[in-house]
Amino acid sequence: MTNTFTTRTVDITTGSTETVYDLTDHCAHFLREVAAGRDGLLNVFTPHATAGLAVIETGAGSDDDLLAALRDLLPKDDRWRHRHGSPGHGRDHVLPAFVPPHATLPVVGGELELGTWQSVVLVDTNVDNPHRKVRLSFLG
Repeated sequence: MTNTFTTRTVDITTGSTETVYDLTDHCAHFLREVAAGRDGLLNVFTPHATAGLAVIETGAGSDDDLLAALRDLLPKDDRWRHRHGSPGHGRDHVLPAFVPPHATLPVVGGELELGTWQSVVLVDTNVDNPHRKVRLSFLG
């Protein structure tokens, strides 16, 4: 069987507050269109210096817990050398070291192979940029 590679960019509006944006439906829709029941890998990538991707449970408080943990770990204050943008914006540029801008996930039978409570999310703490791009790429 010959492997095929298909990629697409999704535009996401995260708004003016820190957010954990669920991308799972975007991923599933993309795979329904391109995977054709094949096994492979889905790579999710966001080309931004101030956002990241995670696989976590959502809707039961874990998304808010993640944002709270990031606020504790990366306070929004004047300690950051990177100072353009809103106060504390330098922390947003450190975020991808803790929440990377990429994830590679298994696809089995054309469907994302996630655990029962897992979701693919965009983590965006940068309130200065509400418009994000996410690249979905399937190899299978």
